[in-house]
Amino acid sequence: MIVTLAGGVGAARFLEGLVQVVPAEQVTAIVNTGDDITLHGLHISPDIDIVTYTLAGIVEEAQGWGVRGDTTNVLEMLKTLGAETWFLLGDRDLATHIRRTELLRGGATLTEVTDLIRRALGVAVQILPMTDDPVATYIVTPQGAIHFQHYLVQRRAQDDVTGVTFEGVDRARPTAVVLEAIGYAEAILIAPSNPIVSVGTTLALPGVRAALEETRTPIVAVSPIVGGAPIKGPAAPLMRAQGFEVSARGVGECYRGLIDILVIDTVDAVLADDIRALGIDVVITDTIMRGPDEKRSLAQVTLDAANARLSRS
Repeated sequence: MIVTLAGGVGAARFLEGLVQVVPAEQVTAIVNTGDDITLHGLHISPDIDIVTYTLAGIVEEAQGWGVRGDTTNVLEMLKTLGAETWFLLGDRDLATHIRRTELLRGGATLTEVTDLIRRALGVAVQILPMTDDPVATYIVTPQGAIHFQHYLVQRRAQDDVTGVTFEGVDRARPTAVVLEAIGYAEAILIAPSNPIVSVGTTLALPGVRAALEETRTPIVAVSPIVGGAPIKGPAAPLMRAQGFEVSARGVGECYRGLIDILVIDTVDAVLADDIRALGIDVVITDTIMRGPDEKRSLAQVTLDAANARLSRS
């Protein structure tokens, strides 16, 4: 089994490549739920939905989230009725949130609900929420802490950032199936996701980092920072707020002591020796996932690095 720690868009695209390299049934994605939010009375799991929709082949590819060709009739009516509609939710997308909320209120766990939805949409990859417990990512600004979705979507990541906190993480626990997946993994890959609020949230769960540190399975991360800038999302201000340089070297610092290998882009080759000095091996390749071929190539290079490390151990 190949285990991937995943956030949203970057992870989903990486997983698209990975299932071209190994059978989808042999892939498990452990997905961040710190971005989850309740809106209009519905439980929304943005990263889980991005991964699920992408692997189901129904994602709106131009934006990397939502359902392709979706309409917004419900949202427009909600706006007419005076509701806040800053978070774009399509009609078919809303069906997912309605069904999820219904099942959760009926006593199902988020893990059970996620599995039901991915099976209904024909996704063979096992998709695991990092936890069934509530965890919320908050961005600390000079004006106070705000939920990550308010920071990113409503306020378009315009606030100055002074820190990041994960509300409830100290009380949350990874599910048994998450720890089991880590324990039985043949390779553990960290997708090119935000190291602070996608992967970092999962690593903050009590027991996850320890499980990863204890495994003898190779752990390979792909840097989401290329040429000193994130491919997508607000990684730059969040990394700076946490004291990390916005570079592939900074990503290495984030994962220092945890990963065996960091895959970096060719434009960052000059940083390879600095990353090796952190005790991390480096693989240099084209990490920009422009299309299916590039996604497959990156996944293959990453998996090959894990296998080569395993053969040497």
